[in-house]
Amino acid sequence: MGISGTDAAKEAADMVLTDDNFATIEAAVEEGRGVFANLVKFIAWTLPTNAGEGLVILTAVLFGATLPILPVQILWINMTTAGCLGLMLAFEPMEPGIMKRPPRRPERPILDKVILWRIGLVSVLLLAAAFGLFKWELMNGATTEKARTMAVNAFVIIEAFYLFNSRSFRRSPFELGLGTNLWVVGGFGIMVILQILYTHAPFMNALFSSAAINLFDWFKIFLCGLIVFIIVEWDKKRTRTDI
Repeated sequence: MGISGTDAAKEAADMVLTDDNFATIEAAVEEGRGVFANLVKFIAWTLPTNAGEGLVILTAVLFGATLPILPVQILWINMTTAGCLGLMLAFEPMEPGIMKRPPRRPERPILDKVILWRIGLVSVLLLAAAFGLFKWELMNGATTEKARTMAVNAFVIIEAFYLFNSRSFRRSPFELGLGTNLWVVGGFGIMVILQILYTHAPFMNALFSSAAINLFDWFKIFLCGLIVFIIVEWDKKRTRTDI
């Protein structure tokens, strides 16, 4: 006990309660579980981005195709999504029943089989959507700049939809309630605005070699994001794991 305990007892103890209240231990464990859960959620959200980008570049190189995404465009994706999307998971409130979960085994890896599977699944979906849209646009007579713009937007919008998936490894975002983390909703909105600027603002077109697209093109991009969201939610129901 930090208040009533002796100095000798404090020095020998592994834990010192500064307020002499045993309930503090429970509160500390609960807070620790919440922080750890949000950390794993962020890792599971951000890794598919890098893996997907790498797969897109690798696929293009292996098949001798034009790069769907330029290095400067990859930089744009990483800079904007990390701040506007990934950071919002830090404000995710603790899930209901977090203290009813059994203690986490010390030898259990941070990224278990379920999380690694999720990372691989989303990485492949990002590859399929970005590379598929890029090749589809080229085959239909689009310029390389427009095709790359479609690929970049597909990456970002899919990540934005996947952000809602990443709020829980077990529950759907509708089950959690969209209003329980307005930071995620706000981040999604800011990211959409930034991508509209990236696509349609002339100075952004000059900086990032992007090009304007039409409303139907935006529909295709958001449809890809929605499809990925549905697939991940289905996989979530199948695996139903806790962090």
